Amino acid sequence: MRLAVDALGGDNAPKEVVAGVIAAARHLPDDYVYLVGIPEEIEGSLSGDFPPNVSVYPAGGPIRMDEEPAVALRARPDASVAVAAKMVRAGEADAFFSAGNTGATVAAALLRLGRLEGCRRPAIATVLPFRSPILLLDAGATTMCRPQDLLNFAILGGVFARRYFELGEEARVGLVNVGEEPGKGTDLAREAHGLISASGLRFVGNVEGRDIASGVADVLVTDGFTGNVVLKTAEGVAREMLGMVREAVTGSLAGRLAGAVLRPRLTAVRDRVDPENYGGSFLLGVRGPVVIGHGNSMARGVENALLGISRSGPGLTEEMQRALHSTSVRTAGGPA
Repeated sequence: MRLAVDALGGDNAPKEVVAGVIAAARHLPDDYVYLVGIPEEIEGSLSGDFPPNVSVYPAGGPIRMDEEPAVALRARPDASVAVAAKMVRAGEADAFFSAGNTGATVAAALLRLGRLEGCRRPAIATVLPFRSPILLLDAGATTMCRPQDLLNFAILGGVFARRYFELGEEARVGLVNVGEEPGKGTDLAREAHGLISASGLRFVGNVEGRDIASGVADVLVTDGFTGNVVLKTAEGVAREMLGMVREAVTGSLAGRLAGAVLRPRLTAVRDRVDPENYGGSFLLGVRGPVVIGHGNSMARGVENALLGISRSGPGLTEEMQRALHSTSVRTAGGPA
């Protein structure tokens, strides 16, 4: 795959972005990575030579975190994130990544790439790092949804999760709700339940908040408002739990002795819930793979994001478009 990376997007760009790209490129010798941005700034952050499968693609500067995305994109069409999106549109790259302004990344993807046919709104899909990783969408792209949007999210998430998690079968899809029964929840949830049930997807039904981490589903679908609350709550609870464990193993001599014995296992748990292990979230529903990195991404997060793009493989967008089409035909009563 050919990956376009917004080298100037993010709090720690370009140094950490460049370092992450170089680390990923060494693991992906068959892929090619373009560092998109002002060449002098990119090369000035380099401590050695580029690997043979990395090069600089000239562009303008970043869109800052405090800028209004649509206005900034119109005023500066040569901004690094806009150029990365254009590369995918022009067929010069197969996917693009940015850890910069999230709104600008979403806007660039919609303006330059466009939506998949039959997909009214895109969704941000993010991995919840529980014992069995779970894909949650939407995590914030579309806060006001229609039932058909949630069906589309289920279709897109199912295709992506099967590839990304390397499942041997169709992904299990659950609908986030306040109860297990089909009649529970808002009008949106009840209508979406009916649509997903009739879609032919591997639907496990409603999933309550207490069961989100249970592994009952590979994909959890909800509107962007609820999904963002779920994501931030999960991250906050994980951070607090780790803090409580840290206090328990450092607050006494017995705790410190126990902590020394358990350190390898506790470190593994800490690393599992670290967002840097996944590096970012996928924007699904647009005509090309797009990954949105954390604004404070360090090199490891950038590296893992690029490894994730490569793992999802070529042809992802085309497979999603086929799935949207076949499901719409099936739910309309025609042949699948």
